[in-house]
Amino acid sequence: MPSPPSPLPPPPERRRFRQRLLTWYRRHGRDLPWRRTDDPYHILVSEIMLQQTQVDRVLPKYAEWLDKYPSFQALAEANESDVTSTWYPLGYNIRPRRLHSIAREAVAHYGGQLPADEETLLSFEGIGAYTAGAIRSFAFRQRAAILDTNVARVLFRIFIARGDPKSHAMKKRLWQLSAVLVPVRHVFDFNQALMDFGATVCVARKPKCATCPMAKGCRSYPFVADRPA
Repeated sequence: MPSPPSPLPPPPERRRFRQRLLTWYRRHGRDLPWRRTDDPYHILVSEIMLQQTQVDRVLPKYAEWLDKYPSFQALAEANESDVTSTWYPLGYNIRPRRLHSIAREAVAHYGGQLPADEETLLSFEGIGAYTAGAIRSFAFRQRAAILDTNVARVLFRIFIARGDPKSHAMKKRLWQLSAVLVPVRHVFDFNQALMDFGATVCVARKPKCATCPMAKGCRSYPFVADRPA
C-alpha cells in the first residue's frame, strides 16, 4: 500500500525556507543576461534554450539569437531553415521550430506579444506548465510556480525525501509544494533562486550538504550526500 503524501509545510516553515533561500541567492546567485530583463520574448528564448542544455553553452547563442531575431516579429518573418541554422549547435532542433511557431502565433493573434494569463500561454504549442510559470513569474512578476528538474530535486530532498521522485503522483505533489512556497513578493528572485540552488548546491551527484544553508530541517540530510537523485 503506497504511503500517504507528506503534508505540505506549515506557514512558519515556508517562511524560513523563503528567507534562507533568498538570503543565499542575494550572495551567490549567478549573474545571467536573462535575469536583467523582463521582456517576455527574451525570457521565452532563454527558457527554450535552457531545456536540456547547460548554461555555459546557452550564453553565447542567446546573445547571437537576440542580435539576429530581436523580437517576435523578426523571428516570425524569418525562414525556418535560417532559424534552425542559427540555433546550431544547441541541438534538439524541435526547439527552434517551436520558437518560430510561437513567434508566428504571437504576431498573428496577439500583436507580437505574449499574453500574461496562464490559460492562453498553455494554448501555445511548445509552452508547457513550467515554461508558462517561468514567463509569468519572470516577465510579468506574477505569483506563479515553476517545476523543472533542479527545482523538483530541491523540493523533494528538503521537504519529502521518501517515495519515487519521478512518479506521476510525486510530480503532482511537487507542483503543489512549489505553488505554496512561492511568496507574494520577490517572486522573480525566489524562482530564480530555486533553479540556481538546484544547479549549484543541491546538485544531482555529490550535493554540497556540508555548506548547505538548508541542511537544518532538510528531510534528506545527511543521507543524500553520497547518492544521486
